[in-house]
Formats: sequence, C-alpha cells, structure tokens
Amino acid sequence: MLTWHILSGTYLKNCTSNYNPVIFSANSNGNGKANLALVSPQEKEKGKGNLNSNTKHKHSVRASPQNGSIAVTGRFTVKMSIAKPLKKLASCVILDLDGTLINTDALLSDVLGGFLSKYGKQWDGREVHNTLGKTPLEAAAAIVEAYDLPCTTNEFISAINPLYSEKWCNIKAQPGANRLIKHFGGHGVPMALASNSPRVNIEGKISFHQGWKESFSVIIGGDEVASGKPSPDIYLEAAKKLNVEPSSCLVIEDSIPGVTAGKAAGMEVVAVPSIPKQSHLYTSADEVINSLLDLKPEKWGLPPFQDWVEGTLPIETWYIGGPVIKGLGRGSKVLGIPTANLSTEGYSTVLSEHPSGVYFGWAGLSTKGVFKMVMSIGWNPYFNNPEKTIEPWLLHDFAEDFYGEDLRLVIVGYIRPEANFSSIESLIAKIHEDGRTAEEALDLPIYSTYRDDPYLKSCVKDSSNL
Repeated sequence: MLTWHILSGTYLKNCTSNYNPVIFSANSNGNGKANLALVSPQEKEKGKGNLNSNTKHKHSVRASPQNGSIAVTGRFTVKMSIAKPLKKLASCVILDLDGTLINTDALLSDVLGGFLSKYGKQWDGREVHNTLGKTPLEAAAAIVEAYDLPCTTNEFISAINPLYSEKWCNIKAQPGANRLIKHFGGHGVPMALASNSPRVNIEGKISFHQGWKESFSVIIGGDEVASGKPSPDIYLEAAKKLNVEPSSCLVIEDSIPGVTAGKAAGMEVVAVPSIPKQSHLYTSADEVINSLLDLKPEKWGLPPFQDWVEGTLPIETWYIGGPVIKGLGRGSKVLGIPTANLSTEGYSTVLSEHPSGVYFGWAGLSTKGVFKMVMSIGWNPYFNNPEKTIEPWLLHDFAEDFYGEDLRLVIVGYIRPEANFSSIESLIAKIHEDGRTAEEALDLPIYSTYRDDPYLKSCVKDSSNL
C-alpha cells in the first residue's frame, strides 16, 4: 500500500491506493496547473508541473509546481514536464441557449418550411448565417427580405411565433448539455443563461428540460437589456446579477454575435459553432471546440469532468442502421481500413443531432453476427467531404464484402472530435489508435452489456453468431 500526501491543491481521486493511478492537481494563482499521476513503483510515473527530478527515491519526492507543493511517499520514478498555464481563472459560467444548449436547427427548418410553402416558397437555409445569434426581430427581417415575403417583419413574427412555441416540447438538448449543467451545478459553480430570445421564450423552452431552470442563478432575455448581442449588454447584466466581475466569467456560445458580445464584455469565451465547417470564422474566441462533449473546464480553473473511462466518454445510447452501401472508394484502397458505409438518406435528423467526431459501439450484421465497431461522423477534413457521412469500421477481418447486408449500430461512447491531419500516414495512425481504444473499451462492463441489445439481436438471423 502506498499513501499519497498532498500539501497544497485538491486530490481528484483516492488518497490511498493499491498502486492504482492517483491524480492530484495543484493550482498556482492562475498562472499554471500541475497534474501528477502515480502508478505502481515498478511502472513509469508521469505528470505535469515544475519538477526537475528524474531519479528514484526511497522515501519521498517533493515538487513545487509554482505556488503549490506536492509530497508523495513510496519508491518510484517521477518524470515531469512543463504544463501549459491556465488560460484564465473563471469563477462562473454564462451560457447561451439556442444552438448552444438546445438544438433548434431542426425545429427552425420544420416551422419555416411549412410557413414558406404557403407562399409557394421553399426553405433552403440560405439565411441561417444571417439569423444565427441575432435578435428575433433581426432574424425575422432577414428572412422576410431574403424570401421576398408579402408581409411586414412584425406580421411575420406574429404568424410564426405560435407555430414555433407549440413545438418547443420537441427541442432536444445538445449532446453534452445535460452533463455540463449537472456537473457545474453539482460543484456549486454559479451559472447564468443569457439569450437574445425574449425572457418568456427562454423559460418556455427550458421548461421541457428537467432541472435546468433551477440550475441557473440568473436568466436574462434579450428583451431585458437595451441592446441584444453582439452588444455586451446582456453579458454585463448577467455578471452584475451574479455579483461577479466580468473578467471572472466564462461564456459558452455558438454564434459569432454571441462571441463578439462576450469578448466586448471583457469575458473569456469558448465557441461551439453550430454551423458546420465554420470554426475558422471564430477567431475572436479564446477557444473553439467541436461540441460540448469536448469542453475541458480545468483549462479555466473550473472543476474537471470525472466521467471519462479509459480515454472514452460514455454517452446516451443511440441507434442507426440500414443496408451497407459502397462508399467513396478510399477505405480499403487509400487507408487500408475497410469501412461499412451507411446511407444517410432518412437520417438527416439523427445526423444533425450528433456532433461530428469519432464514436464507438456494437455492430450487428444480419448474416454474420455482432462485432465491435468504431466510426466517424462528419466531413472528414482531410478529404473535405461535401456532405456529413457515417463511416463505421467493424473491428474484425472479413473474408468477403457484404454490400447490401443489413447493418445495425448501437453507439455507446465518444472518443474525440473530428480533426484534420498533415499527412495520410498520420490519419491512418490515428484511425488505428481509435480502433485500439474502442477495442479495449468495449470489454468494460459499462459498454459490453450493449452487445446483447435487442436492436442488434433482432437483426442477426443466426443466433449462433450472437
């Protein structure tokens, strides 16, 4: 038994362990963070901080990560490296609603599609860029002008609002939204909700998400400030009501007007772009992430998530299936990795609900059985796909192709966001790394039970292959 002692900082896991990894963090006046991971004395110890020792010690090691210190007893080798400093310490979080916490895109398309058809017009999304993050009045004016509608902006709003509000119950939370709210709420991090929507609309939308309203100390609508985003008014008012300095606030936004507003308020801003392939436009944000699943609160001095398991994140299970089709002709030929591609026809809504990235789970083939699988969803930046695709890789060597066979997928976990690569070799190496991560993770009880999911069993014709 080894006993770990921490003199300054916060322990993140057990303080006493039978050679299991133990992680401590030590903060240093906002200038940096030290993480020390300890394993058995026979294994390599690793961590981050300011420790110049690289030798074995019989009794203890003392590290001084800037303004803190860590003392550890036991016999082991410690190797440390300089860590990137915290971007800036935050004491509270201010969140946007539409596009950030809830997925309103599908609802918007549905309502506007029906409304515009009355005028013989078809919603094609041409004004999405011009409506994102705008006030309701500005967004309505952009649509009326773009589609040359025979009505005023106010008449449009009066007609569309009832159609919109009656479907609020169907708006789904963005992946990671519930996790984020529960996490910050559970750690006592003050949260505010600041949206350009009118206050009554905000409360109506979040009423369908259990526990959300109670989690926010402050809720502010665009009708409660002089000017909506990109003006900083709404964020400054949120900080005032939270009784904190603007500089101590972390803003999470999906739109450029929202990011502009947060920065103008003197706050740190994390952007989660809701429009695909537009992250390069968010240059004023302090950080741009692919989805809420990728948020690292510890970068901002906030409590880190503790739910990652062996490099994977358990997610709410979702399902997709259909006949295997021929893909873009690069799986086996270019990458040497045969993918069992699925048609996206009929799954546009499902795809819009899940951020691009690398996922994993179980795959059922009607005549062959159930197999481990890792898959990518997105545009594959290296090849720059024109459309969002689903590309599963079944982690098994098959003797022959199975085009046309019914394939069903149970997606149980998340590995990483979609990324670009400097070379085809680095892309291939990363795909194989993802495969190994999925292969090992799916043996864990938290994931392995889904191998017997009824959705897969009903697909496989020969029960001996289950």
